[in-house]
Amino acid sequence: MQLSQAQKKQFRTIGHGLKPVVTIAEDGLSEPVMAELQRALEDHELIKVRISTGRDKLKALLESITTDCKCECIQRVGKVALLFRAAKEPKKNLSNIPR
Repeated sequence: MQLSQAQKKQFRTIGHGLKPVVTIAEDGLSEPVMAELQRALEDHELIKVRISTGRDKLKALLESITTDCKCECIQRVGKVALLFRAAKEPKKNLSNIPR
């Protein structure tokens, strides 16, 4: 999925007011964490994730998340990443993307 620069800018604007919905600790990507990421992306489409690991593991962990969840990293500031994946059936009352 390729997003235009205008879409990324819009998502960054929306993401500014969001709070992280998933926190990934030192244990990394366990099965329950992946399930929660999948659920959050399906429900909200645009989510913030806090990754509480060392800087050396951060980039690899983020690449693993985007590959496994089939999502796109819109922005990363420090240990917080903004992720987007379009829902198959958007839930108007839960989605962070205005329609």
